[in-house]
Amino acid sequence: MNKPLSKTKNKIKVIAIVGATASGKTAYSIELAKKIDGEIISADSRLVYKGFNIGTAKPDEKEQDGIPHYMIDIVEPEIDYSAGLYQKEAKEKIYEINKRGKTPIIVGGTGLYIDILLKNYHLPEIAPNLEFRNKLKQLESEELFEILKNKDLKASESIDKNDRKKIIRALEIIETTGSTLNNSRGISEPEFEVEWIGRNYTRDELYSRIDKRVDIMMEQGLLDETKYLLKKHGRIQNLINTIGYREILGYIDNKYSLQEALDLLKKNTRNYAKRQLTWFRKKPNISWNIYPEKLKK
Repeated sequence: MNKPLSKTKNKIKVIAIVGATASGKTAYSIELAKKIDGEIISADSRLVYKGFNIGTAKPDEKEQDGIPHYMIDIVEPEIDYSAGLYQKEAKEKIYEINKRGKTPIIVGGTGLYIDILLKNYHLPEIAPNLEFRNKLKQLESEELFEILKNKDLKASESIDKNDRKKIIRALEIIETTGSTLNNSRGISEPEFEVEWIGRNYTRDELYSRIDKRVDIMMEQGLLDETKYLLKKHGRIQNLINTIGYREILGYIDNKYSLQEALDLLKKNTRNYAKRQLTWFRKKPNISWNIYPEKLKK
């Protein structure tokens, strides 16, 4: 990690820092970037959206601490930003960073974004099937998720059971290709030389960090931010399907009390963390917690 331009067979050296939400990836990556002269590319499917700040724990300018960050705040939340578009734009950033003599550091917990960028996955180019989508939209979220579990259990482990958009898209691909989501993806030779670092805590520690993060979000103004986003954008899919805003919207809609909303947010975040870890633990090349909390000088 001491040579920013280290390559294998002319491949650009990239460091990937992965793990569950609230596992300290951001702080760790910034400290590492300072140590090795690196720049950070986010791999988070929600940080791309402008205005999704507190609810996504987006690192602000102070937290970024002078380290350049990319793939953050790049589109309005009305845009249905795709993994394919992420692959294209994030790959361009890797080459730009490398050209400046810096080390690209990919940081995030969105497994699909990371795999499609660093493992060179190719998503099937399936045209929207509006008739099929409209049929699925008539179903309740629980029914949709059960259908996905029955058709593709592995895909269901990486998709939030309330994320109707992703569930419907997965079912659409399965319906069109006649294959599971994973088998529908083509894989080419990885384009980069990747060093994988995994961040994790014991389950109790991770859950405690998640609970504390939710409490801090509320102190920072999560409720006001949700109201602002609702007023500005309306009930767009990317708002109502994002953990953090979804639960607060339930409070705004008088479905439950504020405390119930926060308890639900903590529960849903813990469940999301479990799905993230399930995804990443299947990757044999990740070195988990190979450094102490503070990097050795």
